[in-house]
Parts: sequence; C-alpha cells; structure tokens
Amino acid sequence: IKKGRQRVCTAALPFLPGNIGQALGLSDGEGAGRILHRSKRGWMWNQFFLMEEYTGTDHQYVGKLHSNMDKDDGNVKYVLTGEGAGNLFIIDEKSGDIHATKRLDREEKAMYTLHAKVIDRRTNREMEADTEFNIKIHDINDNEPKFAKEIFFASVPEMSEVGTSVATVTANDADDQTYGNSARLVYSILQGQPYFSVDSENGTIKTALPGMDREVKENYQVVIQAKDMAGQMGGLSGTTTVSITLSDVNDSPPRFANREMLLFRHLVGGAIGRIKADDPDIGRNAEMDYSIVGGHDMFNIITDQTTQEGVLVVRKGLDYEEKRDYEFRVEVRNTYLDARFVHGLQFKDFATVRVTVEDVDEPPVFTRNPYVIEVHEDTAAGSFVGVVSARDPDAESKPVKYSIDRHTDLERLFNIDSVNGSITTLKALDREMSRWHNISVVATEINNPRQTTRVPVFIKVLDVNDNAPEFAMSYDTFVCENVKAGQLIQTISAVDTDEPLVGHKFVFSIAPANPNFTIVDREDNTANILTRRGGFRRREMSMYFLPVVISDNDYPIQSSTSTLIVRVCACDSRGNMQTCNPEVLPFSDGLTTGALVAILLCVVILLMIVVLFAALRRQRKKEPLIISKEDVRDNVVSYNDEGGGEEDTQAFDIGTLRHPEAMDANKMRRDIIPEMLFPYRRSSPTKDHNGDVRDFINGRLQDNDSDPTAPPYDSLATYAYEGSGSLAESLSSLESGATEGDQDYDYLTGWGPPFKKLAEMYVAKSPDRET
Repeated sequence: IKKGRQRVCTAALPFLPGNIGQALGLSDGEGAGRILHRSKRGWMWNQFFLMEEYTGTDHQYVGKLHSNMDKDDGNVKYVLTGEGAGNLFIIDEKSGDIHATKRLDREEKAMYTLHAKVIDRRTNREMEADTEFNIKIHDINDNEPKFAKEIFFASVPEMSEVGTSVATVTANDADDQTYGNSARLVYSILQGQPYFSVDSENGTIKTALPGMDREVKENYQVVIQAKDMAGQMGGLSGTTTVSITLSDVNDSPPRFANREMLLFRHLVGGAIGRIKADDPDIGRNAEMDYSIVGGHDMFNIITDQTTQEGVLVVRKGLDYEEKRDYEFRVEVRNTYLDARFVHGLQFKDFATVRVTVEDVDEPPVFTRNPYVIEVHEDTAAGSFVGVVSARDPDAESKPVKYSIDRHTDLERLFNIDSVNGSITTLKALDREMSRWHNISVVATEINNPRQTTRVPVFIKVLDVNDNAPEFAMSYDTFVCENVKAGQLIQTISAVDTDEPLVGHKFVFSIAPANPNFTIVDREDNTANILTRRGGFRRREMSMYFLPVVISDNDYPIQSSTSTLIVRVCACDSRGNMQTCNPEVLPFSDGLTTGALVAILLCVVILLMIVVLFAALRRQRKKEPLIISKEDVRDNVVSYNDEGGGEEDTQAFDIGTLRHPEAMDANKMRRDIIPEMLFPYRRSSPTKDHNGDVRDFINGRLQDNDSDPTAPPYDSLATYAYEGSGSLAESLSSLESGATEGDQDYDYLTGWGPPFKKLAEMYVAKSPDRET
C-alpha cells in the first residue's frame, strides 16, 4: 500500500482477514488499509499471532514480511534474528514468509521477540534498518484444573449452624487467564451432600445440614470438582477429596450406668476401687470430676485424669471389729461446660456406693512403738531390764510369742521371755563400751507364724562411777638447771570416762612427799607442779619421775596414780630450753666407764675391718695360668695378634700352649699391643741395613695379594718385625759372665745422642771417674 513516499509492510496471516489490522496494531473496524506513518523507516510491525499446539504435518505459517524496497527482482534479502530465530522460526530470504518449525506451547512461553531487517544482496548494504516485532502464542484449552493436594483435611464443630464455613479449596489452570474461558473455573460437589455444599466461584465448603452430631457420625468424605470453560460442555475438570471431621463440643452430660448401688469389699487401707461414668464427648469436653456428696470421714474419691475414673480411697484405717458397712453418694460432673447446651440439661449425675469391710488376719500390735528402757551398767547378768507387750487385734485374739532379732544383738547381751515379753541381761553391761543398745523384738502369732510385727527397743545404759580419773594428755615437762624454788614448771589436768550427775571434781596430790617438787590444786580440775628447790644438775640426775594421785568425788570414790616425767635441761636467762642431753665431761676430770667402753668398742671394730680387708686381698690374688704342665685341656693363652691365618706360623707359636714356660724365653712379644701405632725408629746409617725389612714387607704383601681367602675390600694388616738385632748387641746383663763392676761403658758415648742419657748413668759409676 503506497501513499506518497511512505512505505508499509503488511503481514499476510493464515487466519481471519480481520487479523491483518491486529498485525498492524489496528483495532477492529479500522481495516487493513490504514497507513502507519514512520518518518525514517518504510516498514514496521507490532506483533504476529500464532495458535499453540499446532497438529499439522507442515510448518505452521506465521506471516509475511515485505518492504516497498523489494522490486521482486531477487536483490532483496530478508534476515530474521531474536528469540527462536533459525530454530523455532525460519524466514524465506526472498519472499519474507515466516514459518514455525515446531509445536509451541503457550504455557511454556507465551510470546517471542524477534528482529527483522532487509539487506541488498549485491552490496550487502542494509536497505531497511533493524525493526523489533513480537509473535504472541494464542491459548487453547489444553490444561485441566489441578488442586494443590489430592486430599485436604478440615474440621468443623458438631451442631454447627447451616452455612458454617468449613474450608476453601481452589484449583489452578495453566491456560491463559486473560483470553477466553479456558481458565475460568466453576466448583461443584460430587460427594458429601446433603451434609455440605460448595461455593461455585471460590470453592468454599460450608455446612448444609443442621444438628450434625459427632457422637452419631464423626468423619465425612467430600469430593469437590473444578471445571474450566465456565463449566460448559467440553471443558476440562479436576477433583480433590476433603476429609472433614466433626470436632467435639460438650453437648452430652456424664451418666452412671448403674445409679442404684456400687458395691466394694475392702480388706485393709489404700485404694479400694474405681467407678466410671459414661460421657460420649471426647477430650476436654469429656473431663469429669468426682466427689462424695456431703463429704465423708472415712473415705475420699479422687479423679484419675488419664482414665477419667473416680478412685475411692480410705482416709482412715478401717477396723472390721468396729464397723463393717459404709454407704454414701458419689456425684460426677463435667469440668468444662458449653453455654450453648447448659440450658435444659443437667451436666452431672449421682450414684450410691456401699463399702463392706471384710475381716483379715492382722499381725500383732505392740502397746508402744518404740520402747525406751534404762538400766545401770553395774547390773549383773540375768537381771530384769524391762517388758514389751503385744496383742492380736483380730476378734479371735490369738496368743502371741516374743523373740529378739539376733541380727540386732550380735553380742547376745539380752534375752526375752517368749510368753510374757520380759527382757533380761545375759552379760554385764559397760557404759564406757556402749551407751545405747538398739535391739528389735519380734511378736509372732502362734497359730499363724507368717503374721509378725517388729518393734525397736532402745536400752540406755546408765553410768556408775567405776573408772578412775587420769591425765588428760601426755605431758612433756622439763626443769631448768638454773631454776629457783617455787618455780611453775607444768599445769596438769585430768579426764574421767564416767559421767556423774553433778559434774567432775578432781583432787590432785603427791604421795609420798617429794623433796624436789610440790603440787598445788587450783580447784578447777587442774593443778600446778612447782619446784621445791633450785640447783638441778644434768650430770647428777637428768630425769625425775613424779607420781601424782588423782581422785574423783563420786560414789564410790575412784583414784589413780599417774607418773609425770620431768627432764633436766639447760636453759637461757629467760627460761627457754636449749638442750636436755647430759653434759660431756672434760678429760681432766677423768673418763667415765661408759666412755671407756665406747672407745674400746671402736678399736675392736677397726681391727675387724683391717683383718677382713687383708683376707679379701689374699683371695683376689691371680691364680697361675697353667697349674700342671701336662694338663692343658682347659687352659687358653690369649694373645693380641691378627696374624695371617693358619699358614702364618710366625704370628704365634702353637708350642706355647703345650709349654707355657717357653713364653719367658721368647724374645718376640706378640701378646701386647704397641703403645704407638708408628713407633720412633732411628734411621740406619746405610741403606743396605734395611733390606731385610723391605724383603719382609714385600713377602707379606705378595702373600696377601695371592691369597684367595683374603677379603675383597681394602684391609690393614699389622706385622711386628724386630729385625736382625742392634749393632750393640744385647744390653742385658743376663747370661753375662762379667759383673756390673767389670763392665766398661765408655763405648756408649760413641753411639750417638739416643744413648747419651744411658752413657751418663753408667759411665759415672766407673772407678776412675769416681776418684
């Protein structure tokens, strides 16, 4: 369509002709001929429309792009880019026709944005600038409504009014909500009528029947359907199940099944039985409280919160011999009430309870529990201590016998009369050993030994003055040598294991009279020890023994004598003790007998040590190497020489083992290690004198090189070779016929510096030099 120099591009759509205006962005009625003015471009598009879920075999035609620059001479090339270009959407470069290559789903992607431009094939120049357009996917009803869950759970109170909201369930439809009726849902109830209904627009479930009673029916299964296309024929649908439970309200009072009489038979105290009222409600609405109408002195009833039962208990002990039957009323009521149902109903009920007490064989009962008995400690064996008494509480009053549990009287101090229960002593009691004795007395029915009762008997042993007082502690008393008469040296006190009623009163004295010390009673159960004189000397007497008599004031009077040890010590001017050891007397005064004995004892000990040391040295002397010349089986002569093996006969002479005395005559010592690895050797005057040494070494080297048993590594072999002897021959005087005086040692001076010192020693002794 041309108008002046403006150009537009029309899209040929494969659907209704009216869509041409929609492709150009025109409203219905404006027609496809309306011109879109664009000052800089000769063509433009808004969007194309394409139906989803295409089922054809060929590519689905989308539309056509055409520019007024195209002269139909094949020089124009249409290019498509953007979302899905070349993959989902392809364009004919010459004609501008656009096709969809695949089946599209609007629920995956509802719109695609692409770009188109026109290029000159010859110059590859852009004839129309890049322009954006959209391809929108039209929806079809291909998705059914879906609920979030297959089963929903909801509850509503029983007895709810009609129209009470229970729950709201909604479904989702993936189709386009803004286009057509594909996603317009309508709800309906398929199962659950006439009890419930559902709002067709929002899926709200409501009660539809009044007076629904949980006690009649508690659970309901409601099936809800959601259908698209506004519920019209051909629409798709989905369903879900809603499980609705009627919650309980307190609309039923508790009731006893038997209001006339509940009979219990009670033997002995504690819980005697349970009663239960029926309440069809559950949970909190079924909680009940039991009580005895008007209360009762002997019984009480409490509520078991777990089982909602009334537990009947005894408040006081029941006695068959006193009363055998009891009767009272029990009331039960709900703990929580609902104001909607309290009118016209009594939420409580009553029942009559009768309790019958049955007789049982009860154990004996003591008249007291426990027993406390007192007895003096001087009570003789076999004396009466006390008596216990028990009786059979049953109507028959069976006889009872008594015994002592010997586990509580291991020393067997007491005995009991099995008939009258009198307790006597088997042994004398001592309060100072044990002040209380706790025993158990057992009363047993003679006709039924299994019926026994135990009672504790506490026996208190009363005190008798049978112990004398004595020192309260061990005293360490001393007196100074420079002490004066009347000086206080110790304060003493006493203790007594007895317990007199009026308290202790001790009297202190010294018997007989002591010339060195005296005692002063302070009248408070203590006494002071004073000196009678001064001038104590350790050398004369280092220790004094002072007998002190202590008496009590109880009846009969008890007394004892305790000895106080007083040491004589050296003290300073302030009276502080320095030493208590006896003085060592000077030698001028002579030695005491004890000192002489100590000195003699030390001398004897020293002599014994010397003799023992000498004996040990004799035993440690080395025994001879070979005792017998002929017996060499167990004797080994040790020598320190590596040698050359079995073939080296010069290393050691095997004959030495058989003749040990030959070792003394052997001049070549092989059994010691030389002090220096390289001893000093005096150089020989001439070279020829060392020929024998050179031959010896070369011979030994050749032997080692040719020895097949030699080690395959470098080794050091040491050989001791003395040579052929000295030019001066032997210097020893052994085996010499001349005496030392006959020898002339002047020749030593000509042997050189090594013999200078030796020459001075011997030459100086010659007779002519001495003169």
